[in-house]
Amino acid sequence: MLTILALASVILLGIVPQQSEAIVIYTGWERHALVGSDIRLSCSFFSWRWTSDDVTFSWSYRADGARDSISVFHYTGGAPYVDNKGPFRDRLEFVGNPGRRDGSILLKNLDYGDNGTFTCDAKNPPDIVGRTSSVRLLVFDKVPIQAGVITGAIIGAVLGLLVLIVVIYYLMRFLVARRVFNLSVSKHGKKGKGKEGSQQRQVPVLSIGDPSKLKATVSEKKKQESRKDKK
Repeated sequence: MLTILALASVILLGIVPQQSEAIVIYTGWERHALVGSDIRLSCSFFSWRWTSDDVTFSWSYRADGARDSISVFHYTGGAPYVDNKGPFRDRLEFVGNPGRRDGSILLKNLDYGDNGTFTCDAKNPPDIVGRTSSVRLLVFDKVPIQAGVITGAIIGAVLGLLVLIVVIYYLMRFLVARRVFNLSVSKHGKKGKGKEGSQQRQVPVLSIGDPSKLKATVSEKKKQESRKDKK
């Protein structure tokens, strides 16, 4: 009985179509290029499923100032198709690898009129539900410095200035401490010398007295000693 129920559940699961899951598509945010150059616009996706043989990629383009988008490229059934009436009919090439979930295209010989937004859509059946992703193309005579580079330079300059201020602060503290130490040492040295001088000045000087009186005293002592000897 259990075997029959298991077989029936397997058959039912095989008949019921698989539910689709969300697919996540990735492109760049903004690309800069020079007039007359070529540029690669990347498009890839994430899906929980294995890459299907029926995977598809679609690119559309909306020029700056335009309201509507036009289809410029489509990949399906293992073959790429370029729109033969659009502005990129002779200048667009498929350089992706669908087996690796890569739907990138190459735009050649760029001009100012190519400025606009390119949108990529991908399907990996049964995962067909997902939000498209867009990248903006800006064509210049000279590629400008990006805002990130300027921001990084400003941050680097500020950090360098802060480091310099800290170094100067600690250097000044060291010099002040050294100056104070030298002054204290010199003051203690002067005080020590002053005490030694005062001590030397305070040493009593023994007075020898009058030499004539000293001789008289000595002669008097000799007389007394001679008298004692006679007795």
